[in-house]
Amino acid sequence: MTARPPGTVAEERRVAEAGGGDPFDVEVFYDGECPLCLREIEMLRRKDVEHRIRFTNIADENFDASSLGIEWATLMERIHGRLPDGTIIEGVEVFRRLYAAVGFGTVVAATRLPLIAQVLDLSYRAFAKNRLRLTGRCSDEACPTHGRAKAKL
Repeated sequence: MTARPPGTVAEERRVAEAGGGDPFDVEVFYDGECPLCLREIEMLRRKDVEHRIRFTNIADENFDASSLGIEWATLMERIHGRLPDGTIIEGVEVFRRLYAAVGFGTVVAATRLPLIAQVLDLSYRAFAKNRLRLTGRCSDEACPTHGRAKAKL
């Protein structure tokens, strides 16, 4: 699940456009039932004036994780994205691609610096592990979302 090096997104977009599909730089698979996630997604939608991001809500009842070859529960564990060539990315790299797509390339470049990258990766992993509890959707072992994950599998 290694992402392509920066700078290839423009080429991948040209390939998607040539293929006649809906061109995009990155597709994000987000949890539409997560209030914090939705806030960020809505901000990205507003900033995405060139429609470079494809937004896919994994909480939508019509979403089929099997089309990605990834279990729904895995998608719920951390954020995932897909590049136009089908490469799956996850974690902080998804955010880098999203923010680069809406014009924050300079800031994104700083997130690749060794110490900053490590801190961001560790911070995101901690958040992702506790996201459902932090957003009030779970308490201790009782988590209705986990039950839904089993039902979706």
